[in-house]
Amino acid sequence: MLRFDPFGNVEAMTRSLLSDDGTRRSPRFMPMDLYKVEDHYVVDADLPGIDPGSIDISVDNGTLSISAQRTARSDEGVQWLASERFSGQFRRELTLGEGIDRDNITAVYDNGVLSVIIPLAEKAKPRRIEISHTAKTASSQAIES
Repeated sequence: MLRFDPFGNVEAMTRSLLSDDGTRRSPRFMPMDLYKVEDHYVVDADLPGIDPGSIDISVDNGTLSISAQRTARSDEGVQWLASERFSGQFRRELTLGEGIDRDNITAVYDNGVLSVIIPLAEKAKPRRIEISHTAKTASSQAIES
């Protein structure tokens, strides 16, 4: 089971939203989708314009962390007319529940989308339980009174 705690990083998110580091182009969040397909979860995170070498994914103590860096364009000789693309450090953390195969998490970065595939552990996958039964035979002895 994968658990997402939307309030787990409220303080850090509030700090980043309210901080003023001298630029209006600092990152605010990393948009993502989280869904389950058959026997695995998928996290699709939007990271357009990110250098794939700056992406770091780690699992530590039940927390999946995704971080990435987008380098800001030099302001030298530039007169900005609009500046809506964030630059700097992006980070998301998800709490992994029990039943996740942490050793086989994989990731692919394609067309600005990072897809992290989080498989369920074998023991957590749904399985069918066979029911055995015994057939009564005609030679069963009747109890006489």
